[in-house]
Formats: sequence, C-alpha cells, structure tokens
Amino acid sequence: MMDLSKLPVGQSAHIKSVAGTDSLSQQIKEMGFVPGSHVTLLSRGPFRSPFIVSIRGTTIALRKNEAERVLL
Repeated sequence: MMDLSKLPVGQSAHIKSVAGTDSLSQQIKEMGFVPGSHVTLLSRGPFRSPFIVSIRGTTIALRKNEAERVLL
C-alpha cells in the first residue's frame, strides 16, 4: 500500500483506509476520505505541500501529514 502523498499528479486511486485512530484521522474521514472513495491528485504545492485533491466532486487541500494518512 502507498499513501496519498506518493500518488503522481494527475493519477487517481481508491482509498483503502485512513491510518490512525486519533482526532486527525477522524477529521480526514469526516472530509470524505473513507474506504472505497475515488481520489485524484490534482496538484502539489511548491514544497510538496499542500496536496490538492478531488474527492466526491469536491476539491480539498491537504497538508503532507494529512495526505500521508490516506492509504491507497
């Protein structure tokens, strides 16, 4: 498994899980990053953060530590 921060720009994948059981993991799930969801990495910031993704018809920016929790 790889995490969302390793996905090449322009590529899509299905989410397998969100790592962790803390409040950050819960917040990521509440944004729609749940197993089975389709996610596309649209762009990456100049210093590899933020990660701009499309999920469930919405565009969301994630920090690197958040993207690393989303397992594909």
